[in-house]
Amino acid sequence: MSKVILLMLMFVAGALVAFQPSVNARLAQKVGLLESACISFLVGTTFLLLLASFLGRGSFRGLTQVSWWELTGGLMGAFFVFTVILIVPRLGTGPVLAVTIAGQLLTALLLDHFQLFGFRSIPLDASKISGAVLMLLGTWLIVRN
Repeated sequence: MSKVILLMLMFVAGALVAFQPSVNARLAQKVGLLESACISFLVGTTFLLLLASFLGRGSFRGLTQVSWWELTGGLMGAFFVFTVILIVPRLGTGPVLAVTIAGQLLTALLLDHFQLFGFRSIPLDASKISGAVLMLLGTWLIVRN
């Protein structure tokens, strides 16, 4: 797949992430906070199981070979969905996503720089640090009252 198509897919995914907190928060108004997070993951899991059944190329048998920490992604996702559902009605979708994106970017820069998880190293440089500072400034402008 070309880089342009990959970037377009990520743009669409990012746009959907902007909808998700509000959709889940509305669901929570009708069914409850934890229940909303649970339903969100249940619907997502069902969708992914269907995709894996028809399009998957791997095997769930490889699950026996993973380390315990490689299974924590689901816990991280659950924590994210729960906290977003909790906080969006109080602060709004824009501020919540601004802080989320800032946290993601800063963490990603460190993960890339220190080559954590065995992926390729992408060292920090002046332009990346400047971009991170600008992101933090932009985040502050969005969340301040």
